[in-house]
Amino acid sequence: MNIIPFPDRAEWPALLARPVQSTQQIEAVVAPILAQVRARGDAALIELALKFDKVDLSTDGMEVPVSELDAAESQLSDALKTAIKQAYQNIRTFHERQKQPIEKVETMPGVVCWRKSVGIEKVGLYIPGGTAPLFSTVLMLGIPAQLAGCREVVLCTPGNHPAIYFAAKLVGITKVFRIGGAQAIAAMAYGTESVPQVYKIFGPGNQYVTAAKMLVAKEGMAIDMPAGPSEVAVYADDSAVPSFVAADLLSQAEHGADSQVLLVSTSKKLVSMVNLVLPTQLSKLPRRELAAKALENSKAILVDNESDAIDLLNAYAAEHLILSVANAEAVAEKIINAGSIFLGNYTPESAGDYASGTNHTLPTNGFARAYSGVSLDSFVKKITIQHITPEGIQNLGPVVEAMAEAESLDAHKRAVSLRMASLAEVNLV
Repeated sequence: MNIIPFPDRAEWPALLARPVQSTQQIEAVVAPILAQVRARGDAALIELALKFDKVDLSTDGMEVPVSELDAAESQLSDALKTAIKQAYQNIRTFHERQKQPIEKVETMPGVVCWRKSVGIEKVGLYIPGGTAPLFSTVLMLGIPAQLAGCREVVLCTPGNHPAIYFAAKLVGITKVFRIGGAQAIAAMAYGTESVPQVYKIFGPGNQYVTAAKMLVAKEGMAIDMPAGPSEVAVYADDSAVPSFVAADLLSQAEHGADSQVLLVSTSKKLVSMVNLVLPTQLSKLPRRELAAKALENSKAILVDNESDAIDLLNAYAAEHLILSVANAEAVAEKIINAGSIFLGNYTPESAGDYASGTNHTLPTNGFARAYSGVSLDSFVKKITIQHITPEGIQNLGPVVEAMAEAESLDAHKRAVSLRMASLAEVNLV
């Protein structure tokens, strides 16, 4: 890794900048694809699948039959099925606890307010086919959708992988389509003869999928969050195990050449030892070429003290943040910008990616400064409710009258005044 020793704070923004992508060029490719699907529906999807994925949907079928989803289980090893089921249980357990009971709050006598959670009726999930079949993401998105009570869940994926189908069945998804790329996002955003239109789209993807999500968001489609290449930051001191740190860096780097990994440390010795271990571990990876490319975008930054490390990490706002330090939990309390935090030497980022229970769909590219990762809340709407009694309108009415009059909104004032007057008449009688 490129080691940056004790940089001045003025240098931090440049050091922490993510690799720049030419969004204009990508959008110029994606926009016509969206337009084709919007105008021509299934016919465009069939043409685009043949062009980009070399798949003939006219013969293979656009929608995966339920019988094929059912048959997927027999194509997986017992060990993998057991692992997926355990991950399902852990993720479900964690997300179930995110349910909030309705709490009625009396803000003043006779004025009661509360809110309820309602599942988004129609949601679309995108699962990349690419170089890695991300069946784990089916669990991460499908479980909270299931818990939220979303009435219709549509899944698009170009990968005919039995583990994806098995996971889909496990979370109760029956509408699965063999569609990938920007055209899949378009299909769910606009709807076609075969693919239902949804109200919100979730899921990772390459730069074209990401651009498609951002473009349909401009048109009013809700999406989970802005997304970019995956990333990890590791803060390690002399209590860290160098081989563990190297493994964590590489587990993120192998996602793709555009991934970024960052090591922050107060220890020159630790950084040197990690750099010694990295080549050996890298040489054993099947995806070593991708990981090596990612390392070219990566840095090891030495800082003077813990306070500087925390400030630098908060400035970076990592998607994944591993704290391999002696006082990990205390440091975590001072972290205000991160997608997900992993504490101590025995909490690898890959545990969160698969099965600890937290969600792995997280904000990247610095968006952790303002965005949260996917949770149960991502799949629900919060609707507020209020009920005011006759006593309540008498207590609250003068407040509303005064404010409405000050804003010159007389009809607002009258809506309250009429009610108060009618109560006064009743009381006089």
